[in-house]
Amino acid sequence: MAKFKKKKGGDTPAISTASLPDIVFMLLFFFMVATVMRDSTLMVQNTLPAADQIQKLDKKDRVMYIYAGKPSSRYADKYGNQARIQLNDKFASVQDVGAFVLAERASKRQELQNVLTTALKVDGETNMGLISDIKQELRQVNALKINYTTRLGDYTQNTKK
Repeated sequence: MAKFKKKKGGDTPAISTASLPDIVFMLLFFFMVATVMRDSTLMVQNTLPAADQIQKLDKKDRVMYIYAGKPSSRYADKYGNQARIQLNDKFASVQDVGAFVLAERASKRQELQNVLTTALKVDGETNMGLISDIKQELRQVNALKINYTTRLGDYTQNTKK
């Protein structure tokens, strides 16, 4: 009969790393597909007013955003504390709104140009005079489809005490 010896120096076998590149690339592709890039950096304070009857916009490619509010703390020392308008990634004046809308229309496909919606994301503390001026500029360029972006909540929270 043969004798069986026990191995005294029991080294564990090395872990195979052959599938490691496949796993890394699979994770990379997953995060590339699942990540949504932000369109613009928010430069104004944007605490949206509350509303109890809201409706979600279904097609985001048909929406252009105009932000209004006080500059955030990062930009307050440069631009002051008065409410400002943000178009894409820069501050603008009321007179720039019409040119912005026309440029956004021109950048869209032909069939989307007539169905564009202008979404106003306005801080709850912003004066109505600025919003009225923005609406006047939108009327001049025939951008009559306007959406006011809000958050879901009790509308009585919007009143000052």
